[in-house]
Amino acid sequence: MVDAGEAARWLQLNAPRGGPDELSLLVTRAAPAIGATEVVIYLADYTQSVLVPLLGAGLARDELTIETTLAGRAFTSLDVQRAAESPDRLWVPLLLGCERLGVLEVVSPDAGDAAMDAPAWELAVNIAQVLVNRRLYGDVVERMRRRLPMQVAAEIVWGLLPPLTFATDELVITAILEPCYDVGGDIFDYALNGDVLSVGLFDTCGHGIKASTLASLVVSAYRNARRSGLDLADTAKSIDRWVHSEHPGSFATALLAELDRRTGQLRIINAGHPGAMLLRDGKAIRELPGPTALPLGLGYLSANAPRVHQEELHPGDRILAYTDGITDAKSADGERFGLDRLVDFVGRALNDGLPSPETMRRLVRAVLAYQDDQLDDDATAMFLEWRPPHLPLAHLSRLGVPQG
Repeated sequence: MVDAGEAARWLQLNAPRGGPDELSLLVTRAAPAIGATEVVIYLADYTQSVLVPLLGAGLARDELTIETTLAGRAFTSLDVQRAAESPDRLWVPLLLGCERLGVLEVVSPDAGDAAMDAPAWELAVNIAQVLVNRRLYGDVVERMRRRLPMQVAAEIVWGLLPPLTFATDELVITAILEPCYDVGGDIFDYALNGDVLSVGLFDTCGHGIKASTLASLVVSAYRNARRSGLDLADTAKSIDRWVHSEHPGSFATALLAELDRRTGQLRIINAGHPGAMLLRDGKAIRELPGPTALPLGLGYLSANAPRVHQEELHPGDRILAYTDGITDAKSADGERFGLDRLVDFVGRALNDGLPSPETMRRLVRAVLAYQDDQLDDDATAMFLEWRPPHLPLAHLSRLGVPQG
């Protein structure tokens, strides 16, 4: 059986000696250790519509569409893919933890053998780790992923975002936002500290640089309050004060939540934001109460403290949160996308058994298509799933990652 350990160790030892531009060459040199003649990295672009090859060492490849190719199917399904007409080739999802970066193309005479799956997965995991560690030292990865010029407002927001997907044994959180190259006012953040997952979804008023500057302040104030140990209500009050102090007259709507991953207890503040939906068994059960506070920055208008709503989740429950750019998207005849269409789309995706990150990707693609690829506002959606496992690392099986 092929052992990817040698290739993985060689990559980890040699990658720090070069810049991100040299990663493709390093991967090519590591390929023979798993019996491959070629290994090619493909990265998903910002819109998650095409896979772009990171080339070097004389290799030639074209971009591949996610919707219509085997490589795209590996990305969306999180499963290894093979084609009968290409027995020497397999496609492996490129994941960092549970965040989808792209896919790995492995060319080998043994590609048709299922015994090749495990070493290919192991190599892909190590390549993803090296890729993320090295991409900060150059711009090659960022340039590859951009199919259009990115506006400065979007540059600010993307520089502040955490990975789009995160998962543990008990929970999965995944989000997506559009338009990728011109987003300015929407931003989100999360952090797992002990057994508590903290989540913040924000929609700032305005557009462009002013909106992204306010978004930067909001998410930084949120992190500062969280890291200072403030509770949920005091966190909301702290962000509110900073917005009012530094951007008087401006505001941000927000959902602030804390989920205990052991018990499923959800605590949430809705500061003038569209209500989050509770989904159970693939169906929308109800909209969570809100608002429970004024938008952040407008707290001085009321003497009432932010009210925390508590919800006891059932195993398998999901929370769908979104900004109004999703529901307010309009078709050519002026009809809103609306909450009913949003809930119906997500329900059908869940019933189809799609991974949560793929559900979010398809949702945003559907919203864009509904508005003819011309959004009038930032559109952000977030999924939070609580599923306490019966077996260790059960979430990996749901994401398509082989265990053992």
